[in-house]
Amino acid sequence: MADATEILTPLTPEELRKIDAYWRACNYLSAGMIYLRANPLLREPLKPEHIKNRLLGHWGSDPGQSLIWVHLNRLIRKYDLNVMYISGPGHGAPATLANCYLEGHYSEIYPDKSRDEAGLLKFFQQFSFPGGIGSHCTPETPGSIHEGGELGYSISHAYGAAFDNPDLIVTVAVGDGEAETGPLATSWHSNKFLNPIRDGAVLPVLHLNGYKIANPTVLARIPHEELESLLIGYGHKPYFVEGDDPFVMHQKMASSLEQCILEVRALQEHARSTGEATRPRWPMIVLRSPKGWTGPKEVDGHKVEGSWRAHQVPVVDPATNKKDLKIVENWLRSYKPEELFDANGTLIPELQELAPSGPRRISANPHANGGLLRKELELPDFRDYATPVKAPGVAYALPTDILAHFLAEVMRRNMTSFRVFGPDETASNRLTAIYAASKKTWLAEFKPEDADGGELDVAGRVMEMLSEHTLEGWFEGYVLTGRHGLFSSYEAFIHIIDSMFNQHAKWLEKSKKELAWRAPVPSINLLITSLVWRQDHNGFTHQDPGFLDVVTNKSKDVVRIYLPPDANCLLSVTDHCLRSRDYVNVIVSDKQEHLQYLTMEDAVTHCTKGIGIWDWASTDNGEEPDVVMACAGDIPTMESVAAVAILKEHFPDLKIRFVNIVDLFRLMPGTEHPHGLSDRDFDSLFTTNKPVIFNFHSYASLIHKLSYRRTNHENIHVRGYKEKGNINTPLELAIINQIDRFNLAIDVIDRVPRLRPVGAHVKEWLKDQIIDSINFAHAEGIDKGEIRNWKWAK
Repeated sequence: MADATEILTPLTPEELRKIDAYWRACNYLSAGMIYLRANPLLREPLKPEHIKNRLLGHWGSDPGQSLIWVHLNRLIRKYDLNVMYISGPGHGAPATLANCYLEGHYSEIYPDKSRDEAGLLKFFQQFSFPGGIGSHCTPETPGSIHEGGELGYSISHAYGAAFDNPDLIVTVAVGDGEAETGPLATSWHSNKFLNPIRDGAVLPVLHLNGYKIANPTVLARIPHEELESLLIGYGHKPYFVEGDDPFVMHQKMASSLEQCILEVRALQEHARSTGEATRPRWPMIVLRSPKGWTGPKEVDGHKVEGSWRAHQVPVVDPATNKKDLKIVENWLRSYKPEELFDANGTLIPELQELAPSGPRRISANPHANGGLLRKELELPDFRDYATPVKAPGVAYALPTDILAHFLAEVMRRNMTSFRVFGPDETASNRLTAIYAASKKTWLAEFKPEDADGGELDVAGRVMEMLSEHTLEGWFEGYVLTGRHGLFSSYEAFIHIIDSMFNQHAKWLEKSKKELAWRAPVPSINLLITSLVWRQDHNGFTHQDPGFLDVVTNKSKDVVRIYLPPDANCLLSVTDHCLRSRDYVNVIVSDKQEHLQYLTMEDAVTHCTKGIGIWDWASTDNGEEPDVVMACAGDIPTMESVAAVAILKEHFPDLKIRFVNIVDLFRLMPGTEHPHGLSDRDFDSLFTTNKPVIFNFHSYASLIHKLSYRRTNHENIHVRGYKEKGNINTPLELAIINQIDRFNLAIDVIDRVPRLRPVGAHVKEWLKDQIIDSINFAHAEGIDKGEIRNWKWAK
């Protein structure tokens, strides 16, 4: 591939002088925000009292990142480009913040950080300081959709932003430490899913500065040929920009970056003019520059520039060590701030002219505040897809298959702003009907047999790749730039994105609660299916409903959990989630056949309330019940309904109140909060002194966590998954975890005082049913017919 040294230098001496000066200003700000709490422009000799008491921040990648940004600015102005920038190196915010401030956009968002000496001082003081901002690209950072506190997601976020944005070029700086993570490694394959006709472009810049916090990086220590082969193998055309002389590196970067931009435009123009959406070999850059470039070369006899010691704070004790203080002063003065800023402390006009203007500034690109570009989905009426329910609990249906027909129409009506994501499981999760609207995106090799049910298409909008990390990264990049989608996954393996969910939820909470300038973005909608209770052949490894516990650790202002009991409820919940903003919505619904309970009208009412009494399954007739049967989830609901039927048969005068929960967060206290029940409403549903048998989809401890402050908590007895299972029939798995109809009925007999003396014979019969059911399952491999085909009989 091309080496930048072989390309003619494109910058005139005057352009080179100005670009280097602007770059020096970026580096000065990046270092200044780490060290200075006073004397921001070094208008007087540097003194210990000018230094922050705690030195926090990451310097190592900043000069390289600013080099990329400065040269992007030149090309944006030259070609009127629409460019986003994603900072992948860990804690690499100083470069982004410095460029944002120099472009003037930071002062527009935060007027107290004005473009003068007083504003610059406040800008410095806030960095990594209590009450200020963090050292990575937090939501407070204009121009960012990628926090970078956790490594591995920069490329997938970049591609998510580029999908369906044909005019957008997303330049992503990939840290060489970040490049060692699993999520980053799989995300290189995203280029097999980028359509050059309808999508934008992603320009990766692999930033090899050689070191992590305390170790060399792998990709910086392998031979050039091996690295080049790796990147070619990933499908890229790499250009190498390597060196440490700033003036030489400016010319190399200018030529290589311009060559990449021109190639991107040529590839897109060819595809769009011919209609040929074959996969190009997209260009990329490998930038090899020293760690902590332009910083101190040596401190106390130790190499700093070009070593791991430049990763964070290169000079650690300038406040009390005169020698260190002098090193910092000489370092900061080497950028010649007196040449860069005028008497007011404002960047001089000839350098201001180097930045683009208005929304063409990278920091002001509207895609990085995607809510500004958000358009509402055009949704069909979900009621048109209703499953007829003549009576509750008598007919079976496939909830996710029914949902798929609704999603297909959502896709048809929103062919540039809605995508469905899933790790090779769209068909497995019975969402095949979506393919009638759009097939799976695929720009790698096609084979003849793909035409026979492969459902592949270069223009497909269903995103499948066997990497939950990459899919979630795409989805986050897609919604953070204002578009919509849904991600379906097997329940046990949604855990793979636990940490990504955590990071996105934190981003939403900060944006939603504290940053009025960030417009609301579409929600992340996670459809969890192939559930714990129906792993008939996958066994123990596929039985883990614990993602719900992870979700409930986050603020109820940004997360919701829905457990629709049937297909009509699933349709109502999904419609609500697709309309919502600034949430992560988790929808739990099995792909197997389940009993249907509610008409569409009743389902809408039930889902709107989120929790309610099912009169048809209750026997209390509005009187004080002997027991409350509560349930959340499809299998727990069916087993609870079946338990009620058993109890009605054997104890006709037993007063049962049946409560079903769709919105799990309704269990939380919330007198004035729209997501939680007031104590009064909770007590009216669950009583204040009677047993509550709660049959729950997930681990029992979660219900106790959500309800522990409630009046009747000591009488709430929760059944849930107990980490017991293998290759089981559905009823057998329910039995060994004691969420089945027989164990539930036994529990009621044991906990209702008046049944204890008279229920012994019924308990014996129920225990016999448990034994017979397990024996039958082990003999025949299925549950009994009366279990498989059980229906509610009023």
